[in-house]
Amino acid sequence: MSERPTATTDAGSPAPSLEHSQSVGPNGPLLLQDHYLIQKMAHFNRERVPERVVHAKGGGAYGVLEITEDVSQFTKAKLFQKGARTESLVRFSTVAGELGSADTARDPRGFAVKFYTEDGNYDIVGNNTPIFFIRDPQKFSDFIHSQKRRPDNHLRDHNMQWDFWTLSPESAHQVTFLMTDRGTPASWRHMHGFGSHTFLWYNAAGEKFWVKYHFKTDQGIRNLTAAEAAAAQVADPDLHIRDLYEAIRRGDHPSWTVNVQIMPFEEAADYRFNPFDLTKVWPHADYPEITIGRWTLTRNPENYFAEIEQASFEPSSFVPGIGPSPDKMLQGRLFSYPDAHRYRIGPNYLQLPVNQPKAPVHSYNFDGPMTYRNPAGPVYAPNTAGGPVAADPDVWKGEEYELAGEIVRSAYRPHREDDDFSQPRALWERVLSDTDRAHLVDNVVGHASAPEVTGDMKKRVVEYWRNIHKDLGDRVAQGLGLGDA
Repeated sequence: MSERPTATTDAGSPAPSLEHSQSVGPNGPLLLQDHYLIQKMAHFNRERVPERVVHAKGGGAYGVLEITEDVSQFTKAKLFQKGARTESLVRFSTVAGELGSADTARDPRGFAVKFYTEDGNYDIVGNNTPIFFIRDPQKFSDFIHSQKRRPDNHLRDHNMQWDFWTLSPESAHQVTFLMTDRGTPASWRHMHGFGSHTFLWYNAAGEKFWVKYHFKTDQGIRNLTAAEAAAAQVADPDLHIRDLYEAIRRGDHPSWTVNVQIMPFEEAADYRFNPFDLTKVWPHADYPEITIGRWTLTRNPENYFAEIEQASFEPSSFVPGIGPSPDKMLQGRLFSYPDAHRYRIGPNYLQLPVNQPKAPVHSYNFDGPMTYRNPAGPVYAPNTAGGPVAADPDVWKGEEYELAGEIVRSAYRPHREDDDFSQPRALWERVLSDTDRAHLVDNVVGHASAPEVTGDMKKRVVEYWRNIHKDLGDRVAQGLGLGDA
């Protein structure tokens, strides 16, 4: 094998790492000075014109969040106070397919919700899975490239997908989920939604907690088998868009019970595995779900392009009482999402009616393409002309916490039970039914039997699944005709 070239930045300097972003210590937040991470994400956000680079195909609706339980001991966020009713917008989507792709392809589903609160917009930009394929944003554009089309023949390539997955063992939990029938939900109404990341909540006294969001469908989980999903792709590629629109139009308003998991702030440091790792879930035995309210979809958009295609969601939109965690994937998304909107929609995307906060906006931003809400002045700070001033620091009191560590490029520091295969193994052993297991094996075998998947890659696929569970890997080997290989 010939010597491989050294990866470089776009300016030709050696790339510092292809695996790890720069953080304050192994477990700390990422740094804006990580120019290579920012270059990769900024370039990635500009790869497609004009559709979204990921989550291109989707649909959505408006709804209302109603909080029925008192969680003021955990957060002072007004939208989560008992009795609060908050208008919202959701966009459901697939991840890898283009704008004209089929709704029922095997893929995670985006589950992005915008809440129009009195303190500004709060966005939860999640998926229908509580986990993801990777835990560091340095690998995000590479992961998506492996799922998209090849540059030479412009075809999707299963060998390319398995190449990335088998070289990224942290993907095992999400790939297991994806290859079950939950990888092909029957409709958006019949799937759960998750904030996926860990977030910070803080109450009026400044006490801090870690939180995970769960939206549990009240319609019940319904999925399609691989055969049913393939048939639906032919019969109606827009099945999920049509289903949601028609259900709301006939008054069958879908709803989700909103639950949270709460972890006391101090417990994260010594928890048995890293609670900020996006490839992990928090066991309910340790942190049971707490019901806080219900979210219901009540109204269809009047114009798809104006209200859904131009809708922007960004996990960096926080309100007092809520903040980010040291989850590296979340830290990367705080930059990447609004940057993508500035490119795709324009720098004044938050002035569009669908994105505009209900709360008054007083900003020193001005001009730029398609602006229509320019301030008369002043347009700088500090000033003596009566311009807006920063909020009372107490408004955000509680979001700060102490961190210390060297500036490094490193994986997370392992906790005592951190590994990549225990949780997908538990999914195989304890969660899936016999039918679910059979379908999982069939789906993996079908995917890895694509003509472009090489014999050597099939052996790596078998080893990947044997790392999760020997019986699972053996059944995949048998299905691929590899016997005891």
